[in-house]
Amino acid sequence: MNSFIELKNLKKTYTIGEQEFNALDGINLSINQGEFVVILGPSGAGKSTLLNLLGGMDKATSGSILIGENDIAKYDDKELTRYRANDVGFIFQFYNIMPTLTVDENVNLIKDVTNTSKNSKDVLESVGLLRHADKFPGELSGGEQQRVSIARAIMKNPKVLLCDEPTGALDSKTGVEVLKLLRKQSDNDTTVIIVTHNSLIADIADRVIRIKNGKVEESILNKHPKKIDEVKW
Repeated sequence: MNSFIELKNLKKTYTIGEQEFNALDGINLSINQGEFVVILGPSGAGKSTLLNLLGGMDKATSGSILIGENDIAKYDDKELTRYRANDVGFIFQFYNIMPTLTVDENVNLIKDVTNTSKNSKDVLESVGLLRHADKFPGELSGGEQQRVSIARAIMKNPKVLLCDEPTGALDSKTGVEVLKLLRKQSDNDTTVIIVTHNSLIADIADRVIRIKNGKVEESILNKHPKKIDEVKW
């Protein structure tokens, strides 16, 4: 695998009143293309801030964020909008799908923001939802709704898939099904980055990153990640 994401002395500082708070305090990090990455850390460690910067949803105070050969930390608002539309898929704990649209319509929303979209029927079949294409979210289970959000994210054929607690609202059995879908994406050379409090997910990761107080405490390459079914969830 080739190095794909490089963070160099990345800082994000917030001003609260007269005080400054470093949510990220000089992070240096390398992630390879196609890696399945898990980021762990206590609340307030900077995990979500890091995810927001990688996704182009916020701007760094200083430092660089190299995605491939492009430093998105230097992008203006228009360039960040294009980056979010074409290169990044987002999956959240709460599914953020439109309740008044069918499964197929929810997934096809991506066609309004990107020109790299796949065929929706192929995507729905890949996540096991083709037979539910004409149903509304209220007719689906929580796990099925999360699969809709995954289908929508991979519809654009993203280079990076960013996941914020993607199994947090699911039971363990359904969570395992979702993790298998995400693992499948990294096996297809998409870089998958998961922020989670569930340390068990680290057992299946190619790389485990631990963040504390806005710094990388450790970044470990897992040479022998467990298969998902080998973990006792």
